[in-house]
Amino acid sequence: MESPTWGAYALASLATLALLLLSTHLRRRRRVLNLPPGPKPWPVIGNLNLIGALPHRSIHELSLKYGPIMQLRFGSSPIVVGSSVDMAKTFLKSMDVTFASRPKTAAGKYTTYNYSDITWSPYGPYWRQARKMCLMELFSTKRIESYEYIRVEEMNSLLRVLYKSSSSNQNQPISLKNHLSTVSLNVISRMVLGKRYLDESENSVVAPEEFKKMIDELFLLNGVLNIGDLIPWLDFLDLQGYVKRMKIVSKKFDRFLEHVLDEHNLTRKTEGKNFVAHDMVDVLLQLADDPNLEVKLERHGVKAFTQDLLAGGTESSAVTVEWAISELLKKPEIFKKATEELDRVIGKDRWVQEKDIPNLPYIEAIIKETMRMHPVAPMLVPRFSREDSKVAGYDIPKGTQVLVNVWTIGRDPTLWVDPEEFCPERFIGKDIDVKGHDFELLPFGAGRRMCPGYGLGLKVIQSSLANLLHGFTWKLPGDMKREDLNMEEIFGLSTPKKIPLLVCAEPKLPRHLYAM
Repeated sequence: MESPTWGAYALASLATLALLLLSTHLRRRRRVLNLPPGPKPWPVIGNLNLIGALPHRSIHELSLKYGPIMQLRFGSSPIVVGSSVDMAKTFLKSMDVTFASRPKTAAGKYTTYNYSDITWSPYGPYWRQARKMCLMELFSTKRIESYEYIRVEEMNSLLRVLYKSSSSNQNQPISLKNHLSTVSLNVISRMVLGKRYLDESENSVVAPEEFKKMIDELFLLNGVLNIGDLIPWLDFLDLQGYVKRMKIVSKKFDRFLEHVLDEHNLTRKTEGKNFVAHDMVDVLLQLADDPNLEVKLERHGVKAFTQDLLAGGTESSAVTVEWAISELLKKPEIFKKATEELDRVIGKDRWVQEKDIPNLPYIEAIIKETMRMHPVAPMLVPRFSREDSKVAGYDIPKGTQVLVNVWTIGRDPTLWVDPEEFCPERFIGKDIDVKGHDFELLPFGAGRRMCPGYGLGLKVIQSSLANLLHGFTWKLPGDMKREDLNMEEIFGLSTPKKIPLLVCAEPKLPRHLYAM
């Protein structure tokens, strides 16, 4: 057998050299991405060293230095943050489809039946079907209006409880959020489940206070920075203990939801052909039986949607109203203006009805100002880039997480005069709404992944705040001064007050109105 010639060696060497040059060229091409500006990441942890206990505030400070579009690295995860109206409009409107998916997280896996809910499910046929179900069935204008009587009954119940509490325990402070969560939970429970499943009784699967703690835990765990999500090879260690907590709260919810579905299925079977859907779980179960659905809705999907409806409908309204009254207690002059508007428009011989809200512009302005300063989700739910793209001249590679920091937008001095001041007047006479059209104010997000239940949430917030201000004089307990009121928040998927608001309520309308 002949030995290879020099020419053969030369050709092999040239081929090897060409492959090396090609490999180097490709590596260089990958490196010349024009990424947005941002701090230099550390090995392994990226920029996590710059993120404190309140990530939206830490990221706000970084955006002041690096600009309205900024690149961060959380462990091995690339993060792009948009912190201006233009960036919000790009990510949530003009390039909405590109950024319409969600990142894979432990929270999505363990607390939402493996991404089976509306919040964490990735962009695709299942999510599109879920969104259509929400818009056409669960949150249609007709359906929300049909449940107004439930909202009225539960609001009246809250006002009665507050009246009795203030009459029997004068000057005794109450935890406002606890009462707000109760009314929100009762409203959403009756709309979604058909009854108050969470009344105190021997047959209760979950006690009301325990259920509220479950919802608080769910929102906290869905918003935390979990090391295992960001540095996958450390995932198995569960260094912060978050995954363990996710599994525990998920089991608690599943036990409750299994009971709910079993009861509903029994009713459907008993009534047979005469069955008519009474609540949202009934609607979901009927959809699950529909053979024409593009993607079959399984039992775990029904549970995931039901959990989303219960948690989302309870947390957002309670958090927002608590922040609103906290801000009003610090600004008595605003409190006075709100009361004067209510007395003038509503009078002192009836309660506020939902149809009255358009005639109460100052109350609406207070709600908008609260949502500007205290957005329930300060960085919205993370989005995920489905493909390589360019934004503002910068490269955004496929697989990048995208955060829209509405907390920063709400404090932009080019948009708002004295942005750290609580000033409802800034919305009077201005056509700025919260429905995802005006990118200066995005409490519910915008675009395809906007909160589908925002209409219901807004009604509960408006009615709750208006009636609480109309029916009671609110004061801080004892010798506490408004300067002493703690306004710190806790970070999660929502941002409630760190220290719950304790207040004293004094009825101010005729006694017979509280005996509804």
